[in-house]
Amino acid sequence: MQLSPETDFTNADALPATSSPLTVLGPDEHRAAAGSKDEAVRRRLQSAGVPLPGIEIEVRDDEGQALPTGERGEIYVRGDQVSGEYEGRGSTVGADGWFPTRDAGYLDEEGYLFLEGRADDVIVRGGENMSPGEIEDVLLEHGAVEDAAVVGVPSVEWGEAVVSAVVLKATATQTELQDWVKQHLRSSRVPERIEFWQELPYNETGKLLRRVVKERLDTE
Repeated sequence: MQLSPETDFTNADALPATSSPLTVLGPDEHRAAAGSKDEAVRRRLQSAGVPLPGIEIEVRDDEGQALPTGERGEIYVRGDQVSGEYEGRGSTVGADGWFPTRDAGYLDEEGYLFLEGRADDVIVRGGENMSPGEIEDVLLEHGAVEDAAVVGVPSVEWGEAVVSAVVLKATATQTELQDWVKQHLRSSRVPERIEFWQELPYNETGKLLRRVVKERLDTE
């Protein structure tokens, strides 16, 4: 944006079961975030923005209870334009009007929504739910990491084990990256195994093919 100050950028997030976007990060918010020295404000460039008027958003745990700000869980939405209907499936909107999106993420203190993939991608290790995106973000902060994907694979001991595929741009070992994650997150979130790949699989729209990563890591 600094290279094209006259260009306006807008992020919006919608679902097939809604008739319009649910959140938006407008041009003014883009400029404010891009020009801020506050890391929390700059991080908003990675968000889907704030709910539009008439839209409510909650992040809930596996029991359907609302989570505090910053806690990761499943995103629920409510509003007149939320039908919750998919072809052949009918409506999944609850009696209270809330729709479970099956998207995972969290809300920050200012109400900005951060998406972290599908709720189905959540890793359950020893009864503890973990967001792959949280671990991926830490790996990507390491100077030697170009790209990273984290998934859960079956484990006799834990139910699921945390494993990762990493693309390097400089030399690094599995132990170095594991130590890096351990410095930033609790030890249960440290990948038990890290594989080094030439590239990660993406579809034509740039979405990580997490299922492909999981299948490959589960056989290695």
